[in-house]
Order: sequence, then C-alpha cells, then structure tokens
Amino acid sequence: MKRAAWIVLALVAGCGSNEKKSGSGDAFLRAYSVFMHPRCVNCHPAGDAPLQGDDGRIHGQNVLRGPTGRGQFALKCANCHNDSNVAGKNMPPGNPNWHLPPPDMPMAFEGRSPRELALQLKDPKRNGGKSLAQLLVHVEEDGLVTGCWNPGEGRSKPPISHADFAKAFRAWVESGAPVPE
Repeated sequence: MKRAAWIVLALVAGCGSNEKKSGSGDAFLRAYSVFMHPRCVNCHPAGDAPLQGDDGRIHGQNVLRGPTGRGQFALKCANCHNDSNVAGKNMPPGNPNWHLPPPDMPMAFEGRSPRELALQLKDPKRNGGKSLAQLLVHVEEDGLVTGCWNPGEGRSKPPISHADFAKAFRAWVESGAPVPE
C-alpha cells in the first residue's frame, strides 16, 4: 500500500483526533503518520538512494547512501546539506549531522505497514541497535528529527506537531509498544 494510503488509514482509525489515547496501538498509528511523511521516509528509504521533496522522488545527482550513510565518493551529504537550512525555496535543508542510516542497518520506513514498522522499531537487530528508551530520545531530542518541523521553504511539515509526535511515541513505548494488527 502506498505511503499516503497508510496515513489515511491511520487517520481514519482515529489517531488524527486530539483526544487522549490510552497507550494502545492508536498511539503508534498517530506516530506512524509522521514516520510515513516525506520528512522521515526521504532519509529512511527502501533502497540506497535517499529520496527528496514532498513527492519522495529519488535524490538527484545520483546520490547514494555510501559506506557510512554520509554519501559516496565526492557526493557526500554535507557537500550540500550545511549545518542549517539554505535560504530559498526548495534549497537543501541542513543539520550538522546530516546522514542516512548506514548500509548495514538501513532502517527503511518506506513501504512498511504500521505492523511492519512497529516490529522493526522494537527489534535492535533492525533499528540501529537501540532500546525503545534510546529510540524515544532520538524521537524527542535528535536534531535530525526535530528539524523535520523546520524543513525549509517549499517543504511540508509532518501532519502533527513534534510535541504530539513525541507524546504519541512515548505513549506507545510506555504502554509496552503494542504491535498494530
């Protein structure tokens, strides 16, 4: 199923409302609406080429993940992605630590159903070797994540605020990280 269809499914399931959730799978579905947004999927692609833009097209210039996730050969991420956003519409967004996950742990979100992504996030062998507590810190504090809500001119922001995303992910983790059916 396409990314947009999963987001619609998550919203129809009730995770788009502002009501407090009990910590069930609804919290994960609310967070999932962000995980499937281009700001996350573009850097968590199914292949070795990052995606770009709100339409999730393959990154121009034949950019590839490379051996460390920071680009390959002369096409290093930091060559265009500076410490902060470049001014202007659709110019490269920035972060001092811009990178993709490394090839030995690509952590792809693209194409994952809610169930598949939840299982992946819970598995340290497929999530970068992190505990759920460490993933929570990543979601709440990492500049690559928080920067999704300051993507630069011409890019959409995730469908819920960072505070709501972090709250939903925390509720999911604290409720035992139930896996959606």
